[in-house]
Amino acid sequence: QVQLVESGGGLVQPGGSLRLSCAASGIGFSIYVMGWYRQAPGKQRELVARITSGGVTNYADSVKGRFTISRDGAKNTVYLQMNSLKPEDTAVYYCNAAWGLYDNWGQGTQVTVSS
Repeated sequence: QVQLVESGGGLVQPGGSLRLSCAASGIGFSIYVMGWYRQAPGKQRELVARITSGGVTNYADSVKGRFTISRDGAKNTVYLQMNSLKPEDTAVYYCNAAWGLYDNWGQGTQVTVSS
């Protein structure tokens, strides 16, 4: 059974930092493309960052230079380091694991950026 468990969300002031983690089980982690998506109220879910099995990354333009995605194969975990957070980063952040026709989602973690 595939499980993706996110953690690390919370309330942070503008300009602050958070690190999200997503622990994966039940999948061949090393071959999956791992990604972070987010969905703000009233908006569609959007890609934030993605990392391939080979470590190639891509980012949404809105987070380039501020967010960093990484993965640890020994821990079956993907991370999203978020710096210089802005109020518009407020959303529920979801972890995704994709390989071929397989597409798996975590339950989401809330990130709120507010003073």
